[in-house]
Amino acid sequence: MDLPVITEGPPEINWWLLAPLLTLFAAGVLGVLFEAFVPNRRRRGVQIGLAALALLATFVLLVLQIGTLPDDQAGVTVAAGVLAVDRTVIFFQGTITVLALVSLLLIAENRDGRDAFAAQAATVPGSEEERAHIMAGSQHTEVYPLVMFAVLGMLMFPASNDFLTMFIALEVMSLPLYLLCGLARRRRLFSQEAAVKYFLLGAFSSAFFLFGIALVYGYAGSVNFGTIRAAVEAGGAEIFQGEGSNGEPLLLMGIGLVAIGLLFKVGAVPFHNWKPDVYQGAPTPITALMASCTLVAAFGALLRVFFVPFGTSAASWEPMLWAVAILTMVVAAIIAVTQRDIKRLLAYSSVVHAGFILTAVVANSTDGLAGAMFYLAAYGFTTLGAFAVVTLVRTKDGGQELGDLERWAGFGRRSPALAGALALFLLAFAGIPLTSGFIGKFAVFEAAVSAGATPLVVVGVLSSAVTAFFYVRIIVVMFFRDPEGDGPTVVRAGAATGSVITIGVAATLLLGLYPGPVLDNLLPSSETGPEPVAVMVDQASTDTGR
Repeated sequence: MDLPVITEGPPEINWWLLAPLLTLFAAGVLGVLFEAFVPNRRRRGVQIGLAALALLATFVLLVLQIGTLPDDQAGVTVAAGVLAVDRTVIFFQGTITVLALVSLLLIAENRDGRDAFAAQAATVPGSEEERAHIMAGSQHTEVYPLVMFAVLGMLMFPASNDFLTMFIALEVMSLPLYLLCGLARRRRLFSQEAAVKYFLLGAFSSAFFLFGIALVYGYAGSVNFGTIRAAVEAGGAEIFQGEGSNGEPLLLMGIGLVAIGLLFKVGAVPFHNWKPDVYQGAPTPITALMASCTLVAAFGALLRVFFVPFGTSAASWEPMLWAVAILTMVVAAIIAVTQRDIKRLLAYSSVVHAGFILTAVVANSTDGLAGAMFYLAAYGFTTLGAFAVVTLVRTKDGGQELGDLERWAGFGRRSPALAGALALFLLAFAGIPLTSGFIGKFAVFEAAVSAGATPLVVVGVLSSAVTAFFYVRIIVVMFFRDPEGDGPTVVRAGAATGSVITIGVAATLLLGLYPGPVLDNLLPSSETGPEPVAVMVDQASTDTGR
């Protein structure tokens, strides 16, 4: 057992590598201060400008950091080894930052002085006080610092190099989202119900995750990923290495409970029940943020956990992920066919896609890692575009969003451009060639086949065929079904929403037609080893980033 180290001086911290996280943290703190000191009439513009500037600065810093990483190693650790900085982490962080910036456009969209959020969430829905706030034009500008803190947690989640830091990142990411989900302007009771469900189930999953960390600590004697990996290779901590000692049950239970916490965040079956209700009840811009950024962060963390600390125990966890991936692809595809609400259908679609990405985790290879990275980026842009279109289709009075799919009949005639954009997104979800979705599925399935998981790929292909049915059904309703009365009301897209749709269409086509520049540069080199840890930091700390 190593003797404890007594620190006699201040730690050496590489502030440059921490700059992206510090930028978002500073933006969140400043946003809170602006809520207290900036006048109401100027507050919204200041908050939007601060959030956009912080996200742009964060992305620029991440791009600049790529050139400063040492070429002779996968990456470095910072802050005494609690955070990892390597090219894989920077890719996930850069993707999250770009998707968050695009989501910010949806969040900031304002029509006739009103946005997607309640005028005053603390008031009782339908009360006179609420009506007074609506008439006064009150706005929840607290949304923007909450988004900054949520994105900060998302950036920390896949970069964590020990389990305690990962747990803190999980809570920093989740707590603002619990609040944001309950702030919808319309159907407020439904929105609040969704927030409570998300909070309660999220608390349970966090408890499982924390209990799993405790068991892994009992097995390895540390929460650091590098130390845990070394302990797994050695058969456990020193206490388990004597004759007759066996710590494997602790490891297996720890892996299982940690997996529950992570699989809840990605929405895999049977931990998916929160997704349809939360996606449907939350304000649609927040749903878009969660469906894109949160999924990338959660899978980034899941890939890191299973490839680094648990990478040498793949024989123990691969059967579990096989079962979860098959259940996720099959169950979600079947349930999605029965859905009548567009946001619930997209929620189950997200669950199915989580199953597809899990096939890349099962592959346990650098090809699987690269395939998952591409899939997550491609899916993020496509899903943002899809939810942007959903915000524009309203009931006849032009009020709340139109959820019932049957009432979308005639949308293609009323607004061919928007319906065409949504049709493209749906075809990408289905994995039709010449779209980013096809390349993403091909990448993860090819990695799984190379790793000997062909039966899993067969299930994935069959699930894709089932999902294609309900995607095509939406297209048929939009273009080939006669509308009831005058059909749905289509709100004119503002500059922000129009930009999101345009970015989504461009990314879906470019990543489908020209995926090479992205796929060829996802990993540091084509000469890296076959194991994902070859391109991910797996040491306790380094001299460079300490």
